[in-house]
Amino acid sequence: MTHGHIGKDWAGLFVPLCLAMAAPALALMKQPAPLPEEPIAPLAAAGPSDQAKIALGEGLFNDARLSHDGVFACSSCHRLELSGDDGQARSVAADGESLDFNAPTVFNSAFSFRLNWRGNFDTLEEQNEAVLLDDKLMNTSWDELLPKLRSDRNYAERFARIYGEAASRATVLDALAVFQRSLITADARFDRYLKGERDAITADEEHGYQLFKAYGCVACHQGANVGGNLFQKFGIFQDPFAGQKALSEADQGRFAITRAEADRHVFRVPSLRNVAVTSPYFHDGRTGSLGEAVKIMARNQLGRELDQRDSDLIVKFLGTLTGEYRGRPLASAAEHLEQ
Repeated sequence: MTHGHIGKDWAGLFVPLCLAMAAPALALMKQPAPLPEEPIAPLAAAGPSDQAKIALGEGLFNDARLSHDGVFACSSCHRLELSGDDGQARSVAADGESLDFNAPTVFNSAFSFRLNWRGNFDTLEEQNEAVLLDDKLMNTSWDELLPKLRSDRNYAERFARIYGEAASRATVLDALAVFQRSLITADARFDRYLKGERDAITADEEHGYQLFKAYGCVACHQGANVGGNLFQKFGIFQDPFAGQKALSEADQGRFAITRAEADRHVFRVPSLRNVAVTSPYFHDGRTGSLGEAVKIMARNQLGRELDQRDSDLIVKFLGTLTGEYRGRPLASAAEHLEQ
């Protein structure tokens, strides 16, 4: 073969070879182009995990025997068939009284840098133990709980097979946490949009996203979890507690834990994943309207008064953050209660 010329022995191979080399590039051209870097990232699906542990943790999560009186399960306040919360402003405690805080959704909680409204827990294991032992919540003890699980033949066999030992404090907390870390609602419409699927959201929803950025909401609500990764004071430009007759211990935020004045009314910024189906909103469940919640945040955190049009567009964008669990979009527990 001379320069600039293909010999007859190579002629039959040249075109197929070029096509084969071009195939990967052609395949890439058919893929939707990802958007330029955005302050919000797509949520990754759950990676490989121990399915036996997940199944065991799910059983424990739904088992009312984990509570002292056998009435409450973790799923009583975190309904996985709906939105991962209970749709109430504040859940009912073991003593029949209302709890101090609105129950946040358990979905995607593994992505939060701290847990609970005040961020007083670092890990799911730590939080789960506190819930089990709290006399207002599950109101149990390890001396009460472990014999229940060890006397159950099904649990006994599964703990022995998976952990090589009987149910213990460490293995119960591990199974619960492994299951909770699997509760990821990937593949929201906005995730597909971020990956380049332009028609995954409407023009109005995209406009709402641009407003969400322009007003500065992304200063606290960014990253893959659209929040959940920092603390912030509730009430920077205006006092959201003004006119309230009395402030509860919960209203004090992290101050109730640290007693540092800088932490007064400071809370963990919640994730906005699935926010359209997780009403009521705020630490005290003060409103069931997402539109009203958006206006409250704009007024108190950004010093802006939103007109109805912009509020409605931002709400439309927030609706694109609703993901799926086990192939089904999440549904509002609050609406379910009203039916």
